[in-house]
Amino acid sequence: MTPQGQRVFPGGAVERTLGCMVLTTEHPGPTGRGLHSPIAERQGPRRRLLAELDRPGQVFEHITPNWFASVMGTGIVATAAASLPVQPPGLRLFATALWLFASVALVLLTVAFAVHWLRHPQTAKMYAAHPVMSQFYGAPAMALLTVGAGTMLIGVDVVGTGAAVAIDGFLWCAGTALGLFTSVWVPYTMMTSHSREDVIALPAWLMPIVPPMVSATTGAFLIPHVPEGQWRLGLLSACYALFGLSLFLGMITMTLIYSRLVHGGAPVAQTAPTVWITLGMIGQSVTAVNVLAVQSATVFTGDEAYIALGLHVFGIVYGLAMGGFGVAMFALATSITVRAVRRGMPFALTWWSFTFPVGTCVTGMSALGAALGSGPVRVLAILLYVLLIGAWATVAAKTLRGTASGRTLLPA
Repeated sequence: MTPQGQRVFPGGAVERTLGCMVLTTEHPGPTGRGLHSPIAERQGPRRRLLAELDRPGQVFEHITPNWFASVMGTGIVATAAASLPVQPPGLRLFATALWLFASVALVLLTVAFAVHWLRHPQTAKMYAAHPVMSQFYGAPAMALLTVGAGTMLIGVDVVGTGAAVAIDGFLWCAGTALGLFTSVWVPYTMMTSHSREDVIALPAWLMPIVPPMVSATTGAFLIPHVPEGQWRLGLLSACYALFGLSLFLGMITMTLIYSRLVHGGAPVAQTAPTVWITLGMIGQSVTAVNVLAVQSATVFTGDEAYIALGLHVFGIVYGLAMGGFGVAMFALATSITVRAVRRGMPFALTWWSFTFPVGTCVTGMSALGAALGSGPVRVLAILLYVLLIGAWATVAAKTLRGTASGRTLLPA
């Protein structure tokens, strides 16, 4: 370690952290030039594919886990469409196209991430040990779960019910196992491995502990497809346990984040969008508690029907209370973002924070609106979905453009 929390890459490049981005300052390596030439020093237009890269091998050198946020953001647009209270013509086709795109992106990113670890193990280990980038190891788990849910809700039209259940079941098991691992491993490494100096709570701290909440939500879609009796009861109980695990860890973490924002100031530049991650916990928990309440009616019947009724009431009360909290956090996130834009917020992969959290608010309001039978709540879900489409289109276009040039494949 170098002074002030810096690290030295193999080859002499010095690394430091700014929010969620890893910065590399030029330092002469064995070739006599910097390991990564600053983008600002590149002269003249370069239109060829991956023009910003010095060599082809850089394509996989910095495939960090936060890349999976693009799969999350794309997949949630598809699954949120399926949950909307209105289904205009063409929406299903649009959602299917996005689900297919997210599925392909998941496969490609998984392969690229594996190549990243195989070809650049030292760099990969550095990212895994990084106090900020390690938080984003929750993203691969949520990407698996999001695509799995999309397969059940949207992809069933393409692959059929049997295949959809099998695919979703596999992705749910894999995503849940990975999410449980990150929810323990990342906090543990923070407690034992990193310097305690200058540690500040960041919105990114929610990334490794939200996956169990996503598992709770998406697990509800599998409940009707498991045998009645103990198997179905077991899955429902497991989903509620995952809900509780993520909720309590998330609320503790959000308290720390809010305190940091009040005492340490709002995030700036590329880190500003990450404040939207807080909405992910809010929206996903409202979704989970209400979709699980619906499925509880298939588990608790006859003399036990009152349990399902109680869970239904709990979902409504929780959703309304958390919805009020969500309004406050939405306003806060919007204000911080507007402030950052006015100060020249550059594009980075952190912009994907504008998508998945908003998507969970769409699904949350859709589920709450259905449970409550409330027209205004359903209208709110539709308005949020329009906002989600706009955010996704903007971020996806910038990501594709940056990937084609190679800019987003560099360590910023």
